[in-house]
Amino acid sequence: MRRMTWAAAILLVFSLVLSACGKKDAESVVKELDKVVSNMESYQGTGTMKLHTGQQELTYNVEVSYQKPHYYRIKLTNAEKDITQIVLRNDDGVFVLTPRLNKVFRFQSDWPQNQGQVYLYQTLIQSILTDNSRQFAVDDKSYVFDVMANYNNGTLARQKIWLNKSDYKPVQVQVSDANASVMVQVDFTSFEFGPSFDKTTFETEANMKSSPSSGGTSDQPTIADPDQTDTNGSANGTSEGSKDAVTPDKSTDSKDDSKAGGKTDDKATKDDDKNAAAEDEEDADDTAANPQANAATNLQVMVPTDLPEGVVMKDSMDIVFGGLPGVVSRYTGTYDFSLIQTQPKDMAATYSGGSFLDLGFTIGELTGGDDQKTLTWIVDGTELRLTSSTLPETEMIRIAQSVQVDSTK
Repeated sequence: MRRMTWAAAILLVFSLVLSACGKKDAESVVKELDKVVSNMESYQGTGTMKLHTGQQELTYNVEVSYQKPHYYRIKLTNAEKDITQIVLRNDDGVFVLTPRLNKVFRFQSDWPQNQGQVYLYQTLIQSILTDNSRQFAVDDKSYVFDVMANYNNGTLARQKIWLNKSDYKPVQVQVSDANASVMVQVDFTSFEFGPSFDKTTFETEANMKSSPSSGGTSDQPTIADPDQTDTNGSANGTSEGSKDAVTPDKSTDSKDDSKAGGKTDDKATKDDDKNAAAEDEEDADDTAANPQANAATNLQVMVPTDLPEGVVMKDSMDIVFGGLPGVVSRYTGTYDFSLIQTQPKDMAATYSGGSFLDLGFTIGELTGGDDQKTLTWIVDGTELRLTSSTLPETEMIRIAQSVQVDSTK
């Protein structure tokens, strides 16, 4: 009898040890995640990102590369149209590249420290570490964390993060709105800690050359230093066509370049912001007499598919904007705003004095002041400019994310 009691006790202890070794609680996993991020030198991941922010689901292929201390390369490709944008951070700043247009925007920013990205490993782990109300679950292969979403998009409330049990590599991310509807989903197909990168991986010119323009005429882009640009925002020595492309209007780019040169005129900036809408309408009025406007019919006209409640389209017309044919659509109601669309030519790099807004599928540039703001971004080779004096930033992001080709055109 005594032997049976000892045997049972030994079996019980052994089973408890095995159980403890095979199952971790949230606290132990969080501690190990902190160590992983602290000791991480580099990583590379690939996957797909699906956006459910409009009437039509959009899918992008994502490639992410990181090298300590602050080198990033994110390549986003429209899976259907094979159109690519690249976000870089290197010693020279933050760059948004559109190789198809030979276009480069340069920002002075500490991104991504000040803004999270759903496909960046540091962002995901940081959201787990900082949320003391985190929820934790375990499935067959993954640890699953349900935490607050820490993005500059106010419609994104929570996110679920699946991490591989064996090595804490990301498997999947789902970001939901306040109604628990999944708005963004990232599925990682591969992820590697500690890869070695060629020195050109994070270089701006090397990335532009490796993805040549499909519709432009330039052999390679001109990467312009802000201090070497003239008052029109074009790089010294560029062609007249490039100057036109770099300066789409009078109200924004000249203001940005004056900041780059350290000679910002605050009063002029405010006056330009207030007059921006009026200038847009003047451009539209002049269009009828300008034969270039007919070229706007080549545009794939895009429309927002997720308008704020109480907002309707007022009108839409062909225009010539900054020497380029385009379309302007005006909306009115709870908020008033205009949306200008053009297809830029090849253009030299331009310094941006605006701020950096994450739209999920690309990076937008926000310029202007309290009186009026303009959000500029590029999608499928089309440059879009959303201007409003009433829209909050969260609504501007929401509208931009929902812009899709008008199926009725």
